[in-house]
Amino acid sequence: MFLAGRLKPVEKSLAQLGRSRMVGHFPACKIRTAVTSALLCMLPALFLADAPRAAAREKDGIQYGAGLITNVPFPEDQVVQVVRDVVRNGIIRGTKEYNKDPYVSGAISVSSTHLFPKWEEGGQVFYKEREHALDPQNFKDSSDVGTLIVRYVVQPQGDKHTVLQINALFVEEFRHSVHQSNGSVESEEYKDIHDRLDQISNMEAETAELQREKKQRTSGATGYSSSQSPDTGETPTQEVSLAEAQATANALPQTLDERVKQLRHQVERMVKAPGAALKSAPFHTATTLQSLPAGTEVLIVIDTTYWLGVETHDGQHGWVLRDELDSMP
Repeated sequence: MFLAGRLKPVEKSLAQLGRSRMVGHFPACKIRTAVTSALLCMLPALFLADAPRAAAREKDGIQYGAGLITNVPFPEDQVVQVVRDVVRNGIIRGTKEYNKDPYVSGAISVSSTHLFPKWEEGGQVFYKEREHALDPQNFKDSSDVGTLIVRYVVQPQGDKHTVLQINALFVEEFRHSVHQSNGSVESEEYKDIHDRLDQISNMEAETAELQREKKQRTSGATGYSSSQSPDTGETPTQEVSLAEAQATANALPQTLDERVKQLRHQVERMVKAPGAALKSAPFHTATTLQSLPAGTEVLIVIDTTYWLGVETHDGQHGWVLRDELDSMP
């Protein structure tokens, strides 16, 4: 459309030349040839002149300020706990100040902000803020230095689902111009939250499976009566001498004790001095659920390179650094 508007006057002039034999002292055919050549030379410049407008139209096609809202298949208390951990992790994903950076660091958790309108639609609201951010990427027409702010809204939806809403803004310090996000920050922050929720879910599933296996081993070791054979569960057909029965009775507890000791050595650990923090997730910045004193015994549920998912004697689940635990004596 842009080029067509510019070419119309030229086309009209060429049409008029086509109906003339002479223009002044020059043949019309020569003038038509010269005009056509000049027009061909002008085409690259015309395309270049239209390029910024095309780029602007393409940029305008990106949806800014929509944020992210999703239904999470986890109960509200779990989502709130994970969101708190993410808000306190000190980084904002999905944007960066320099190309070499993976994200913006130096963010802090704040209880309120004037950069977002006051939230009055229920649920729990959290904010993560980074002041003096230098022209962060993925914000519409951003420039200069300003404050990068992310808002998280957690609202329950029944007992097992939660609605999570995330929005990000960049506000310049000098002009106070507000720049909307293109959705990159919201997507990456949600991915971090989703991954942590999956880890908790996997931990709970493995804990339940371990408890079932433990129960099966216990019932398998003690689930036969004195009148049945431990191997077949059937009543022995041959009479056992008193000496043999006594020897078996003396050997069986010893065998079971050794087996229990072996199992404890595999799945139990003891907290080293001076103690350890039981974390809600396998991250240093995760919330500390409780402090475990030295000598506390825990059950290993998940085994990773640097962290161990554990269960305490009172049923509390969490994560402890591998180096802070020792094998059972």
